[in-house]
This record gives sequence, C-alpha cells and structure tokens, in this order.
Amino acid sequence: MTQRVDYQQQSPDLYRKFAAFSAQVEHASIEASIRNLVFLRASQINGCAFCVDMHVKQASIRGERPLRLHHVTIWRESPLFNAREQAALEWTEALTRIAPHGVSDAIYARVRQQFTEGEIADLTFAIMAINAWNRANIAFRTVPGSIDRMYGLDKANLE
Repeated sequence: MTQRVDYQQQSPDLYRKFAAFSAQVEHASIEASIRNLVFLRASQINGCAFCVDMHVKQASIRGERPLRLHHVTIWRESPLFNAREQAALEWTEALTRIAPHGVSDAIYARVRQQFTEGEIADLTFAIMAINAWNRANIAFRTVPGSIDRMYGLDKANLE
C-alpha cells in the first residue's frame, strides 16, 4: 500500500482551523448521544474505517450501549432508537448521500418535528464536519486506532 500524505502536517493551519470548527460542533445544541450516532452513521455510509473505529470507541466511552452501536446500520428496523434519534439519522443519510433532487420536503418535515430550526442548523454543521473528516481520512488512509492513546480512546478497552 502506498504511503499517503500526512494532511495534518502538510496543511497545519487549515487542519487547526477545521479542528477548531469541529470542536465548536461538540459544543452546539445537539446532544452528545445524537452526535455519536450521526458521526458513526455517516462514517459507515462513507466507508471510513478510521472514523468508524474512532466513533464506536468515543460512543462506548460516553456510555452508549453496544447493541445500539451495532444497530446504527439498521436503525430503520431497530426498536432501539427514539423519534428524535431516527430523525437525526435520516437527516444524516439524506445529507451524506445527497440525492439528485436534493433533500425532500418529507424528510425535512420529519426532522422539523423533532428539532428546532437552530438545532437543525447545528445538526447540519455536525454532519458537514463528519463528512469532511471522512473524506480526509479516506483520502490519506488514516490507520484505524492510530491515535487512540493521544485522544484517550484506548479507555474504551475495545481491542
């Protein structure tokens, strides 16, 4: 496998600014439990091994139940997610896999029933952030688990 660019090292200013943007997302109005699900679902859709690994570990550390993490990929059929979580996951899928016709009014209406306008904006920024991280980590083949110790993800005890 070809060695790829260390994008953090090669574009340190842009990396720091994007990391700062992502840190703001962590302090927005969307609760951490929903952000965990959204980050994992977008990463699954995009096939980002590094991010799937990271977000499973983060969610586990934050107390998410293992079965719910396993069910994220089948959330539509699972009884484990409430209406607000389902709306967030549906919005995540709609924005991660943008359809040729955009996001339907029906999907927006379902999301609007569960979230305020400000929360929808914050949720959208969270989805934008994880999709960008997915693209960078896929492009540069960031190795899953490679930063676990640095970010305390080794505390998940998932080996």
